[in-house]
Amino acid sequence: MTARPFAVITGASSGIGRELARCAVEDGCDVLIAADEASIESAAEELRGSGTKVEFVVADLGTSEGVATLWQAVGDRKIDYMMANAGRGLGHAFLEQDWTEIESVLRVNVAGTTELLHRTAQHMASRRSGRILITGSVAGYMPGSFQAVYNATKAYLDSLSWAIRNELSDCDVSVTCLMPGPTDTKFFERAHMEDTPVGESDKADAASVAQAGYGAMKDGKAGITPGMMNKVQSSLARAMPPGATAWLHRQMAQPEEKT
Repeated sequence: MTARPFAVITGASSGIGRELARCAVEDGCDVLIAADEASIESAAEELRGSGTKVEFVVADLGTSEGVATLWQAVGDRKIDYMMANAGRGLGHAFLEQDWTEIESVLRVNVAGTTELLHRTAQHMASRRSGRILITGSVAGYMPGSFQAVYNATKAYLDSLSWAIRNELSDCDVSVTCLMPGPTDTKFFERAHMEDTPVGESDKADAASVAQAGYGAMKDGKAGITPGMMNKVQSSLARAMPPGATAWLHRQMAQPEEKT
């Protein structure tokens, strides 16, 4: 009997991560999902279906201890798909942001994700198989006025994804970068950005974004930006000088003045 594919998805308690896990379940995978909040258990209950094994781990993936906890849950199993989706956002002016929140964004988006990817890449390279999906963002193409640290972390992840992909190209391990635009998740609430133009705007459906990312990963593509307007925005951002894109980002992310 052929073993079912095994998928690991981080940041899966809600939003894009939860929908990525749903894609994996519907694709016949057994899954391990992780997040730093207790609601990950209810996500696991929802995802369980006939013949599907769904495990969950509560862990802060911004710490080495949290990454180790997740890895311990993986055990000696072969990971077919790793979807590194865990991330935190942070809006408002850089000088007004609390340092502990800035540090949390850096730990989860950069340090924790990099440590997890380092473990995963070694695991897959030793077996010469596997697919990795990294949730970056179109925000990585723009200096993020009033979202400065978050955009910088996504620029890092976008770049890291392409670099790792190149390094792993000779061992049958593919790396795909999912670069969505604004998506209808809890992100804007958690990032304190509900009072911004982008926070109040129409957003992409998390399920459609996840389906696009999952399909691109399965096909071994280098990257995908779902949505025509997001593709246009990312192309313009790469063509314009940084000062201009920083100004444009300010128009979207600066909190509206209260009257």
